[in-house]
Amino acid sequence: MKKGLFSKLVATFTAIIVVSFVMTSAFLSYWFESYYFNQRKYELLRESELIKERALQYLNGNITSDDINNTITYIGNYLSADIWLVDNYGYVYSVSKNQHKKLIATSKQIVTSDLAELRQNKTIDKRGTYSDVFIAPVHTFEIPIFENDTFRGAIMMHTSLSELKEPLRRVYEIIWSSAALAIIISCIVIYYFSQRIIIRPLGKINNVAEKISKGDVEKRVYIDSKDEIGVLAKSFNSMADSLEAVDKNRRQFISNVSHEIRSPITSIKGFIGGILDGVIPRDKQRYYLSLTYSEIQRLTRLVNGLLDLSSIEAGQFKLKIEKLDINETIRLCIIKFESKINNKKLKVDVYMEDDKLFVLSDKDRTIQIITNIIDNAIKYVNEGGNIKVSTKSKSNKAIISIFNDGPSISEEDLKHIWDRFYKGDKSRTVKVSTGLGLSIVRSILTQLGEDIWVKNKESGGVEFTFTLKRI
Repeated sequence: MKKGLFSKLVATFTAIIVVSFVMTSAFLSYWFESYYFNQRKYELLRESELIKERALQYLNGNITSDDINNTITYIGNYLSADIWLVDNYGYVYSVSKNQHKKLIATSKQIVTSDLAELRQNKTIDKRGTYSDVFIAPVHTFEIPIFENDTFRGAIMMHTSLSELKEPLRRVYEIIWSSAALAIIISCIVIYYFSQRIIIRPLGKINNVAEKISKGDVEKRVYIDSKDEIGVLAKSFNSMADSLEAVDKNRRQFISNVSHEIRSPITSIKGFIGGILDGVIPRDKQRYYLSLTYSEIQRLTRLVNGLLDLSSIEAGQFKLKIEKLDINETIRLCIIKFESKINNKKLKVDVYMEDDKLFVLSDKDRTIQIITNIIDNAIKYVNEGGNIKVSTKSKSNKAIISIFNDGPSISEEDLKHIWDRFYKGDKSRTVKVSTGLGLSIVRSILTQLGEDIWVKNKESGGVEFTFTLKRI
């Protein structure tokens, strides 16, 4: 888990956060630098107004060179800049620092390529070395001087880039240090919450899943969360409950099958052993052989029932759907039980809405359903009791009911009446019963897409009712 999902989560979120903070820090650095230099230009432009005024006074002969030098020296110190004044031909006539006075003495034309733009009243902003005066990179800002639309020269302000960027460097350190710290804290938070919210709960689920896979189906996951992980845990526990129920049913089924098979086999073994050992007299052997044959038939019914159930649940039970007269089918099934009905002196009443009632069903399986339910009713009805069979149509369904006035079924037994091998009320259980008949009936009807239910009548007796599709 940690080498897979956890590492992927941390790596993905860390990459997203790093990229986000790097982009944000780069943008802030660029924006702050741009803002800083714009503010610097604004400050230079503001101070240049006084310089322009004094420069024009000097050019017009109203003040001396010392006056103009003092002015630009004062402003240069205030702005931390080297200020030069050039005439309309690009020659320097005043500087703010004494080390640059040689530019005045040499009468060297400083401004050449920029004169065309300055004469168009454009300011010039550039960075880098300037001629052979400044070896280190500087920020140069040139402002034209006009008088009555006449170009009279320009103001040149030079500031060391290293000096300008010193405050920026501190800001950059704060921005990038904050970004690095934020990335570290974010990674710690991601690590912690990934472990707590995702990895540990999934680890618990995985651990319980491994235990369930080894047969410990009673294990459950306990996660107190209402998010998707909590929903997953609840779904997992529901699945575990189902697996436990299936496992319980499987064990119960194996136990029941073992018991049901062992009983007739024990009887058969005892009878045959008695005959072979001579314990059973010769004149009694035929009687015990008939009992043995009866037990073999019971065992055959049990095996056939299990095979039918297995085929139905595996989806291998093929149905041949055809048009079928359910009334006629019921008549034929009742006739097959004539001897049993007569032996118990039962009264059987059949009520049919119409002479014919056609349904869509599998003929053989429908006979099996009716036979099992009628056989069940005959087994548990008292001698001389009553059985009533009725059919009626409602909407697109045919409703078939089979009633016997025998003992009612307890509420507890009603809950398990469709379970395989269930024989809750021993007084209602007969030895020939396999406990599979009703399970097979409901399985067949489920595959047909129909339903069956049972209820105790208030006046006494039990009624089974099932539906088939009517045509």
